[in-house]
Amino acid sequence: MQMQIMANRKNGDSQTSSGKFSFRHIQFGLIIAVGGFLVFMVGARPELFLLDRSPVVGFIQIAVMLVGLAFICIGGYLSLVGLWKGNQLSIAAELGVRLISTGYVIAVFCGLADIFGLGSHPTPEFIPYFGEWQARGVQIAEGFIAIGMLMMLPYSRNPLFRTQKPSVKSADKN
Repeated sequence: MQMQIMANRKNGDSQTSSGKFSFRHIQFGLIIAVGGFLVFMVGARPELFLLDRSPVVGFIQIAVMLVGLAFICIGGYLSLVGLWKGNQLSIAAELGVRLISTGYVIAVFCGLADIFGLGSHPTPEFIPYFGEWQARGVQIAEGFIAIGMLMMLPYSRNPLFRTQKPSVKSADKN
């Protein structure tokens, strides 16, 4: 059994040591991310789905948008972990996971600032809605999430990012 797994790895098969196919892992993550994008779009632009009932972006739309963003983050994480094919994540990839989580927390607090009493339209006096500063905060948080996902890519497996071993001639000169 062990010899067969090692032979499959040499032939470029996508089977990991635990017996799971990383292709399925990536596919499942992408399905979750695309579904999350659709939910995000229902929250952000409900008029595209003929669901717009208010001229402002209210609490329900913000909540739906944040749930969609959560599914995008989870699906992206699962897909990117699948690219590592069971290998241990690098330090940059581990930092990327934390950056994705931090970005999502920032998005939640920016999006729901009025509900938490931190925004410019607190709940007792005003109807909370998604303002300009909240939108900027969520956009910055989405930037953190995107940078975190870029950090999770397995660059060490890409031939462009591999370091070359020093040749015997250059070692003799030193």
